[in-house]
Amino acid sequence: MKKIALLFNISILILFASCKQQADVESVESDPVIKRQEPKSVSFHFENTKQWLAANGADNKALRIAYAVNRTDAANLKQMDSILIPGDMSGDIEFYLPFPMTVSYLKDIKKVIFFSYPTQTFAAYEKGQLIYTGPTNMGSKNHVTPTGLFFTNWKAEETTSTFDDEWDLRWNFNVENKLGVGWHQYSLPGYPASHSCLRLQETDAKYLYDWADEWQLADSETVKVKGTPVIVFGSYDFAAPRPWLQLATDPKALAISENQIEEETMPFLSDILKEQKNRDAVQSAKK
Repeated sequence: MKKIALLFNISILILFASCKQQADVESVESDPVIKRQEPKSVSFHFENTKQWLAANGADNKALRIAYAVNRTDAANLKQMDSILIPGDMSGDIEFYLPFPMTVSYLKDIKKVIFFSYPTQTFAAYEKGQLIYTGPTNMGSKNHVTPTGLFFTNWKAEETTSTFDDEWDLRWNFNVENKLGVGWHQYSLPGYPASHSCLRLQETDAKYLYDWADEWQLADSETVKVKGTPVIVFGSYDFAAPRPWLQLATDPKALAISENQIEEETMPFLSDILKEQKNRDAVQSAKK
């Protein structure tokens, strides 16, 4: 009986060690949670632009948040009489923009980018975690940006607009080849003003330029592997005041929920996963 008890105890110890080792492996292999600095509270108010810049013009973090909240860039912010400013600017930029930090529905998607027309913001996710976000100025009333599912195609550090050969576009990444739509760096006046493209600050355009994947062509007419999925959604009321001005009275006025991202993604999920599987298979075949 003592031998049986001893063998039983040894078996339990081996099983425990095996389970612990497996748990440790799973812990190492799981995606790390991104740590961010959260502000004590999120509220917004208006300030005189010149006065605010005089006091905060040397604070790069505060400037980046101010540009994002007002959907603009350095040059255009200076031209505004008043700007929207968070009451507490100690947090990371993600806490002042509308996209959720995590979306469990996206856990099987390695990379995806969303552009929200009504909030004029974008967000990049990896396996359901928000990786990067910022402001955008999309298509004007007369040149509305198409919505739906797209994939990143070709890219160029610098190219010329098909609308005007005097417009130089930096960090351009095409998402709709026939229509010539893509994201790139260009002036952000603080409202939808483009000829259907997705305007970004240069820092943001370069980040997405490096982060997203290009297509792979089998020949000049055939796409062998599609790039990173891009979902453009919603509409913009050009007759109404700029939506983010509501934040002064309701800080959550523009908040995009996990459920909304799920609803926008669901019609395209099978296509996204199919193209992702194809990319993985092609890459594996190269090894």
